[in-house]
Amino acid sequence: MAQIETEQTLVEKVGTLALTLAAGWVAQKAVSMIWKGVTGNDAPSKADDPELDLVQATVFAAVAAGTAVFAKRMAARGAHSAALRIAARRAAL
Repeated sequence: MAQIETEQTLVEKVGTLALTLAAGWVAQKAVSMIWKGVTGNDAPSKADDPELDLVQATVFAAVAAGTAVFAKRMAARGAHSAALRIAARRAAL
């Protein structure tokens, strides 16, 4: 059982990748919707946009980065849990 918990399997790697992509897409959409609701403007798409205020650019970058880290960690945790359940089922057979 200890080897199952410490070894990152191919299933976990693929699951982490898939969940991270999905979570990143959902996080991007959520940040864009919240940004538009709070500011009334579309979320910035270019960092070098001359119409974009420096404070807005900084706040958006911080919020987007924080959301991305959160989504990635949650995806990795979910993939790890799923891989452990799959490994436990295989070991029980």
